[in-house]
Amino acid sequence: MSLFVLGINHQTAPVALRERVAFGDDAVPGALSALRALPGVHEVALLSTCNRTELYAEADGDGQVLTDWLATHPADGSGDLHAYLYRHRDADAVRHLFRVATGLDSLVLGEPQILGQVKQAWASARGAGTLGGQLDRVFQHAFVTAKRARTETRIGNSPVSVASMAVRLAQESFARLSDSVVLLIGAGETIELVARHLSQAKVKRLLVANRTYVHAQELAARHDGVPLPLEELGHHLFSADIVFSATAAREPILSRAQVATALAARRHRPMLLLDLAVPRDIATDVAELDDVFLYTVDDLERAVEDNRRGRREAADEAEAIVELQVARYAETLAAGSRNEPLKRLRAHGESTRSDVLAKAKQQLAAGHAPEAVLEFLAHTLTNRLLHPPTAALREAAVTGDIDLLRAVDKLIPESGNQASEIAESGTSKVSDRES
Repeated sequence: MSLFVLGINHQTAPVALRERVAFGDDAVPGALSALRALPGVHEVALLSTCNRTELYAEADGDGQVLTDWLATHPADGSGDLHAYLYRHRDADAVRHLFRVATGLDSLVLGEPQILGQVKQAWASARGAGTLGGQLDRVFQHAFVTAKRARTETRIGNSPVSVASMAVRLAQESFARLSDSVVLLIGAGETIELVARHLSQAKVKRLLVANRTYVHAQELAARHDGVPLPLEELGHHLFSADIVFSATAAREPILSRAQVATALAARRHRPMLLLDLAVPRDIATDVAELDDVFLYTVDDLERAVEDNRRGRREAADEAEAIVELQVARYAETLAAGSRNEPLKRLRAHGESTRSDVLAKAKQQLAAGHAPEAVLEFLAHTLTNRLLHPPTAALREAAVTGDIDLLRAVDKLIPESGNQASEIAESGTSKVSDRES
């Protein structure tokens, strides 16, 4: 059984392909159940964000069933994405998860949101019953690694997110925010972050539209905005100079016809549209309209690269921490396998103690003298615990297994020459008779 990571992200595929394998929160439990039901899959977790969809799994064989499942499960039910998927196994899979959780594999280097998203993937798998001991252990180690990287390096300083980059792009390429009406579509974490940055920039007016109106009200109240029902979006779109959209909708929220109507009402004053959703919220043909400037998450790459260069030194330090933690995780796994004999020994001792103690209690309940019961307890417990090693040592004396005989001197240094005596006599001086 091996640990596998396979997926698709902003480095291997454009947003048009990534959105086809994006899983909304409501789709994750069903996907996890389907994945767990695949032959040879023992544990599985699913991470789906605007920039990546990844499977983390403990599985038998080469994990090809996982690759085939993801490659042939696009949201639109068509196509094959094998050519765009990446695969990592065992130590490489551990390293990949640690880098993802730390923000080293993100579009915005070191961005803080991804750790919360990884924790949510872990929690969802646990809630769905697809998270076992092995996968839980590696996720917990990933959380520790991310925390160390953020506290011991500067990669977490002045955190930058896709939301902040989008607001910066709006500030640098369009009208001043203090003179602009901004429309937010959605009420999730990304839009919340956008709203915070816009509030700090003292935007002229903030409109918030969401399918669940109460969520729009709550977000608008926190940032001195005006809430709108999503179904009334068409009546207010013309008033927005800048639109940020990030919902979990499977189909576009804004169509070309809606935007064209808004432009006509604005007498073709330009509009800036920033689509931060995957799948995309704004129809792609909107970009063909005059006086519209449409950007998607992939279009933020240039601004992101400037940030990446400035954080490279801190990232190198974080990479070193990741490598150290990968090595420590491997040591933990190795130690776990080496501890199996100790676990069996302790399990044998606990089982024997429990059984003999239960019999002693039965004797007391039956009215036997306490002294006799104590004698039975001590005698029987000693014989049962010593019987397996005694038999093994007797066999070692017969076969000449000197290594096993000498091991007794290390295990019981005060036992004198008991092992040597057994080797010389070929018989045990310890009775293995059981009462």
